[in-house]
Amino acid sequence: MYDIIIVGAGPAGMTAAIYARRAAKTVLVLEAVTFGGQILNTPDIENYPVEAHISGFEFSNKVYEQAKGLGAEFVFEKAVEIVDEGGIKTVVTPKNRYQAKAVILATGSENRKLGLEGEDRLVGRGVSYCATCDGNFYRNKTVAVVGGGNTALEDALYLSDLAQKVYLIHRRDSFRGDDTNAARLKEKANVEIIYNANVTGLIAEKRLKAIEVTDKLDGSTRQIELNGLFIAVGRVPENQNFASLVQLDDAGYAASGEDCHTRTPGLFVAGDNRAKALRQLVTATADGAMAATEAVKYVNEAH
Repeated sequence: MYDIIIVGAGPAGMTAAIYARRAAKTVLVLEAVTFGGQILNTPDIENYPVEAHISGFEFSNKVYEQAKGLGAEFVFEKAVEIVDEGGIKTVVTPKNRYQAKAVILATGSENRKLGLEGEDRLVGRGVSYCATCDGNFYRNKTVAVVGGGNTALEDALYLSDLAQKVYLIHRRDSFRGDDTNAARLKEKANVEIIYNANVTGLIAEKRLKAIEVTDKLDGSTRQIELNGLFIAVGRVPENQNFASLVQLDDAGYAASGEDCHTRTPGLFVAGDNRAKALRQLVTATADGAMAATEAVKYVNEAH
């Protein structure tokens, strides 16, 4: 029996572990794959207080070591269900069942797909959702990034230093991402920005050879020959397994206030899977601190 189980080991979950351990609570962190979450894919974090430049990998390692050093226990199993028994909650994985007095959901989100024919088959064969993971395979080649948020802009910037040519394809006429990154991209000689367009087809044999791009204004299509397509069109919150206990909005995000409470007493939510106006590293860590503080308060008062 743990005081608090945290589902997810991204910045929100690991920050929650730090705060819960500093309150002398026993803490188990369950994570399906590896610690770090989405921030692992960021090559250079420039907007987090204290560190002007730090990689997502280095940041994640530092937070993980801090949480471990304080005594948080990490188990790499995927939580698939939470059984609410009032004062006790059981978190179920394919291998085990773990019990706690309170649970924090910090499950984050997964990559949103374009939904094109052959997309799944071509992952690793020209289609990728992680520029920092796979970009080096496309050194001196031609690639495209699809998306208009910060991830897409950061991916295009990163790839512009590796690839011979980078196309950035966005469905609108302006970007949702930071103006600073957009300005940097426009100065890159090897970057071509295509506005008001969608990627509507993947042309491939064993590997991706080209993409079909459709102009949203006049409906015309063109084919662009390339070696790699990096998809950065947003994320899908990983809340569906817990929908019976957590109210979700139309987009699948957990409906919760800044106090990180859910409709189930003793169940809290933190990070990118929570409905909020801004999803950044700093807001994820803030959520983790708040959720842990509220969970500690709940454990102290209810038990």
